[in-house]
Amino acid sequence: MKNLNILLIEDDMIEVMKLNRTISSLNLNHNIIEANNGEDALKILEKKDQLPDVILLDLNMPKINGIEFLKILKQDNVLKYIPTIILTTSSNQRDLLECYEIGIAGYVLKPLKYEDYITKIEKLLAYWSINELKQV
Repeated sequence: MKNLNILLIEDDMIEVMKLNRTISSLNLNHNIIEANNGEDALKILEKKDQLPDVILLDLNMPKINGIEFLKILKQDNVLKYIPTIILTTSSNQRDLLECYEIGIAGYVLKPLKYEDYITKIEKLLAYWSINELKQV
C-alpha cells in the first residue's frame, strides 16, 4: 500500500486533530495537508505540481461550503480527477444526492464514537491506498 497525500478540508480544529491522531495511532505514513475552508483549499490546489492523491471534504464550512467547493473543483480539467470523499456529520439525503450528482468518490458519515471513527478512516484510507490514482 502506498502513502497518500491527503488534502483535508475541515474548519473544525477538533476534527483535524482527530484525523491526525487516528493516522498516527494506526501507524500510517500518509501526508495530511490541511485547509480550514474551501478558499484555502483552492489556493493549495493552484499549485498544480503538488496535487493531493485524495481530498477529504467537510460539507458545513464558512466562506465556500463543501458543495460549492465541489462544483468549482469539477469544473477544472485537472482537479476534477482527484477522488473527493465527503467526510461529514450530515445525513441529509439532499446533500448526499447532490454530492453524487456533482461527482464524488464517496460519502462517509463521521460516527460519534471515536473507535468507530478510527475503523472508518482505516478502511477508507486502505481502499484509496491500493487504488490506481491518476497522476496529474
